[in-house]
Amino acid sequence: MNKVIVIGGGAAGMAAALAAAKEGAKTILLEKNEKLGKKLYITGKGRCNITNACDTEELFLNVPRNAKFLYSAFYTFDNFQVMRFFEEHGLKLKTERGNRVFPESDHSSDVIRTLQNALKQAGVEIRLFTEVKQIITGQQTVQGVCLKNGEKLYADAVIVATGGFSYQSTGSTGDGYRFAEETGHTLVERQPSLVPFNTKESYVKEMQGLSLKNVNVSIFRKNKKIYEDFGEMLFTHFGVSGPLILSASSRIGGKDETAELHMEIDLKPALSEEQLDKRVLRDFDENKNRQFKNSLQKLMPAKMVPVIVELSGIHPDKKVNEITKDERSALVRCIKEIPLTLTGRRDYNEAIITRGGVSVKDVNPSTMESKKTEGLYFAGEVLDVDALTGGFNLQIAWSTGYLAGANSAQNKK
Repeated sequence: MNKVIVIGGGAAGMAAALAAAKEGAKTILLEKNEKLGKKLYITGKGRCNITNACDTEELFLNVPRNAKFLYSAFYTFDNFQVMRFFEEHGLKLKTERGNRVFPESDHSSDVIRTLQNALKQAGVEIRLFTEVKQIITGQQTVQGVCLKNGEKLYADAVIVATGGFSYQSTGSTGDGYRFAEETGHTLVERQPSLVPFNTKESYVKEMQGLSLKNVNVSIFRKNKKIYEDFGEMLFTHFGVSGPLILSASSRIGGKDETAELHMEIDLKPALSEEQLDKRVLRDFDENKNRQFKNSLQKLMPAKMVPVIVELSGIHPDKKVNEITKDERSALVRCIKEIPLTLTGRRDYNEAIITRGGVSVKDVNPSTMESKKTEGLYFAGEVLDVDALTGGFNLQIAWSTGYLAGANSAQNKK
């Protein structure tokens, strides 16, 4: 019987252990924390967005980099197979806006419990509080692992599913990157992704906690537009967050990492400037004897009014019937182009995922096996693959984990 060691008890690691055991391998799952799925527990604000119920082909469109590398993984264990697995193991699911799939209970703990029960049924040996110090290799072949306490475990295959740097409080301290480097693999520069941005403008704090829906966000480097999307965003005490912003952080990187970027928010993307001007005129007609600062409540959330008033350059106490056409045009432009300066990303502790990692050029996409060390496999966030929000990153974890596990079980020395 083949022996497989899986390092890391997160989504990818549990999927890998299940697949290896299913293929008949004696499987040991090593986790340095006191429980499995610590990061899974907090994903989706504690609800766990398991996957996305889009067409399988659409998964690739939500992976900004190295999507082709995931071809075998996605088609070997796709999003519908993931849903079927959970439902067959007794977890009821529901699909929400944007095809996001959640447990019906809205409790991530139910997802982890389902996986733990499946691991137990499959006969996987789980060792908690077990930290791996080093991967043992010889003649470019994996031999096993050396634990922090000095114990050595030998195996036919080792799967590294240790996650990235994000949410370091859950134990994601980058061990897998070190294992990869020590075994001669190339690492692509890592940076926080699906992460909020800091902004320069002080008026952002005035809007702290305000969530905007159905807005359009554009981001520019100098005068070139590098990102645009429609959806939801949120103002915080430090800057901006929410789905639109997190997705932007995944699309923007490299030379944009430290450069200041210009961002514009269109509060009324469904209206042209001309249509919005007519709408403003209508509101002004209803409020002609009011002060300007008291005339915008129907157009935008109350928290935004003082900010827009200031940005428009119109005196807040000016009577609405005294506002000129040019001033009204300035107001319309302001509503269509609220300006912000992005001064950089937040750090790994606020990032949902890590971008970068083990170079996909060093890994066989059909098996997840290293091209440099026979019997060594990589799965999940440790790899240089990442996706947008909506359950796509967990799908990468399930798919790459499953593919690594299934193939590792065939390794025999």
